[in-house]
Order: sequence, then C-alpha cells, then structure tokens
Amino acid sequence: MNGSRGFAQALIAAAAWSMGAGLALDAIAAGPKQKAKIEIKIATIAPEGSTWMRIMEELDAEVRTKTAGEVGLKFYASGVQGDEAVVLRKIRAGQLHGGGLTGVGLGEIASDLRVLEVPFTFESMAEVHAVRDSLGPAFERMLRDAGFELLGWSDVGTVYLFTKEQVRSADDLHRLRMWLWEGDPLAEAFLKELGVSPVPLPITDVVTSLQTGMIDGVYNSAIACIALQWFTRVSAMTDMPVTYSMGAVVVTRKIFDSLSPSAQAILKESSREYFAKLNEATDREGAQAIEVLKGKGIQIVPLAEADKGSFAKVGATVREKLVGKLYTRETLDAVLRVLDGLRTESGSHRP
Repeated sequence: MNGSRGFAQALIAAAAWSMGAGLALDAIAAGPKQKAKIEIKIATIAPEGSTWMRIMEELDAEVRTKTAGEVGLKFYASGVQGDEAVVLRKIRAGQLHGGGLTGVGLGEIASDLRVLEVPFTFESMAEVHAVRDSLGPAFERMLRDAGFELLGWSDVGTVYLFTKEQVRSADDLHRLRMWLWEGDPLAEAFLKELGVSPVPLPITDVVTSLQTGMIDGVYNSAIACIALQWFTRVSAMTDMPVTYSMGAVVVTRKIFDSLSPSAQAILKESSREYFAKLNEATDREGAQAIEVLKGKGIQIVPLAEADKGSFAKVGATVREKLVGKLYTRETLDAVLRVLDGLRTESGSHRP
C-alpha cells in the first residue's frame, strides 16, 4: 500500500468511496462557487458523485461560509490529477496543496502509518478506530514532521479478495495471477509470503487487465470494488477480512500555515465534523455493498477455520518481517498494546 498504490486499496476508492451499481448517491448539484481568497487544491481518486465527494463538497461549502470567503477547498476527483504517486509529486512541486489519500499515499509520507493496515492484525474497524484514537497525536506528529497537516481520517473499509475463480484456501491463490498495487511493499510482502507471484500494475490498469486476463484477482473493499467497476470482471469474493483500509485528507503545512488562526480553527473543527459523518456513511454502506455484489451475481465464498488460521499465521509473519522496513518496533508495539488492552476487556486474543 505504499507508494501510489497499495493495500489500502486498491483501496483506492480507497477512501471509502461508494458510487455506482446500487450504492450510487445523487451526484452533487454543483452550482457556481464564489472564489475564495485561498483555494486549497486537493486531488483524490475518489469518484465524482460518490459519498466521499458529496461530503467533501459539503465540507467545502461550510468552510467557505464560516471563513467568509477566506478559504475554499477545490477538489479534483476521479483521479484526474493522476494516481497517488503522481499527486504526491505535484504536491511537492507546488501544483497541488493536498490529497485525499489511501494508506498507500499516506505511507509515502509517513511509512509508520501503514501499521494500521497490516493483514490480520485487527479484528474489526472498531479496533482500528481505537488504535487510531489512542495513537492519533503520534500519527499527526509524523505527518507534521513530514510537512503535512491532517484534516481528517476517512475509512475505506474492510478489504477482501475478489477473484475470477473461487478462493477457499491459500493453495487456491497459487494458481491465480493476483494484482499488486504497483510499489506497495505491504501488499507485496503479504502476497509473496502466501507463495503468490503478484502482477504489479497501477490502479488505473486494473479493469483492463482483468478483462484481458493479465490478472485473475484483486483486493479491495466491497465499496471500492463497486465504485471502480471491478465487480464486473470477477465472479467471487472470499469471505475473509484481510485488513481494514484507511485513508485521510492531508494538506501541506505551507498552505495551512498561510491561513489566519481563525480560518485554521474553522477548517480543523469543520473537518472533524464532516469526517465523522463520512466514516459513519462508510460503515453503513460497507454492509450494503456486499448485498449489492450478491445481487450482481458475485459468489461469497466461505473459508474453513483451518484455512483462516493459515492466513492469519502469514499475516503475523509479515507483521514481524516489516519491522524496521516499513514501521518501527516502537510503533508496532504501541499498536499491539492497545489491542491487547481491548481484547483483555472483551476476552478475545491477539491474532
């Protein structure tokens, strides 16, 4: 998920971005906007018309109103500015001010954040939220140290395997050509530990590659699979949460620091409100998305408990192997302490 692609998705839509095929919401009625004194230009791969974009447009309208036209958020949706690697290059060149990024892009900024997406580390999105809340100040410092200000976290959802043939075990994966979001060390390490030789491709090539047979399977959230129309090229979803994907909107410290103190406060306060609304919508639509996929003929394939255990062991191995390469021991241990505390209270055990 690091780089311009990754476990956060394909995760691209990664950003929790439901559109189309039964989950489509009405497109935003985009009327002409009064130009703000400072237009913060933010690019994302979230599709136009998606829940993600609708709520971000609502955030923009509130910020423009509350700052009396001092600040506006100008979003470039649907990947028109390029994938996340390209967006980050444009941000560093001063052509953009920020991005709505998946874990992939965020990992390019502060790689320790990828600890939130290690396969089979979390048992639910609630656990991800608990860790993120507990370690949030540390994560925000990492972003600030890298020159970025966090506006808000946006969930992408639960990540599953989507394939042309049914996958019921790790052995079933060995005969498939699985897509790898090009440049993502986390997904690459996981797939290789499973004995899969992944096919690295940019996210923009996935639909065509499924169609031509270059790849036989992908990983993503159900919402993203619909939003990106990948479901039209696969036939099965393995009913095994691989990871829980996150995203965020970040802007450069340079543009943030150029705002007046009152505008900064308004932007942060309004962002908290609207990202909370976005994450609630993502959680709700994630369950709906699976029902939509069933209705479109996608087979939901269960795994035996023994097979789930073999995948979990691979996840634990990868988690340790990436210490010092993707995230620090200190960060991983902090995450595991939070999880241990949660599971001690609930009586469950660490995976």
